Amino acid sequence: MHILIVDDNEVSLEILADALHRAGHDVVAAREGAEALAILERGECRLVISDWVMPGMDGLELCRRIRAGNFAGYLYVILLTSRSDSQDIVEGLSAGADEFLTKPFDPEELRVRIRTGERILALETRDVALFAMAKLAESRDPETGEHLERMRDYARILAQHLAVCSRSRDIVDAEYVRLIYLTSPLHDIGKVGIPDSVLLKPGRLTDREFQIMKTHTTIGADTLDAAVRKYPGVAYLRMAKEIALTHHERFDGNGYPAGLLADEIPLCGRIAALADVYDALTSKRVYKEAFAHDVARAIILEESGSHFDPALVEAFLQNEEQFIAVRQGQAEMALAPA
Repeated sequence: MHILIVDDNEVSLEILADALHRAGHDVVAAREGAEALAILERGECRLVISDWVMPGMDGLELCRRIRAGNFAGYLYVILLTSRSDSQDIVEGLSAGADEFLTKPFDPEELRVRIRTGERILALETRDVALFAMAKLAESRDPETGEHLERMRDYARILAQHLAVCSRSRDIVDAEYVRLIYLTSPLHDIGKVGIPDSVLLKPGRLTDREFQIMKTHTTIGADTLDAAVRKYPGVAYLRMAKEIALTHHERFDGNGYPAGLLADEIPLCGRIAALADVYDALTSKRVYKEAFAHDVARAIILEESGSHFDPALVEAFLQNEEQFIAVRQGQAEMALAPA
């Protein structure tokens, strides 16, 4: 595993690099935060050891930029610092650091911290397995294309906006953003229990067929609830269950399956609802052509306060260029030569 080390002090950088080389690690070095971000964007490193005090972008700001970034996988961050009181630790953890290493560091402690990071990063295989489960459900309806990939990007954009909004900052943090990106693709996992005659019907569903289709919310929630009961402390399972159950609820209480009203709907369900509908509107289906962004935008605006949480509609409007970029990026990928 390549480890990125970040420090503006050349002597400190050399000491740290030497200790890591002795432990058998490949090292990439950066002298300041902007250079570190550029290296991380290339996908070369998954573990970062950064000095806290640096000119320009310090270690805290680097942590914040990493957690707000759109990287391919989770990045494990160790802050190297002479600070050790509880207030500093809280500040560092709040910025997104995973671990602290006190200067002057002990080489054996450094190796232990890195092994911890490697174990955490290995858990990303869990993320791959979850997404594979979601793709299995989606595979029964091949017309949905790259729906799950777009869906999780839209959900992350909305959550990231809320993370910097004073009204939502106490609920939505970097971990919440990561979890909704991970779990939102499971919103339709219950469709594995819907008969093909209903799920793949090209025309309009009858009232009875629609009642059957609506059960995908409870089927998905019941499936995930079994995992929640087995592992009650696992946050991503709880969020996945809430999204599966509530992504068709409406802000005005006229959704399904429970007719929840406004804040009775978990925030993750409200986020998933808008992300899901936007992608459905802007995607081609057997029964309709893809709507342009402006048409989808007008529909979402019209349904603010009825279908959608007005705060999320505002987040959508503030970030619609990012929505457009995700939509166009997927389209360009589909058109690219094999």
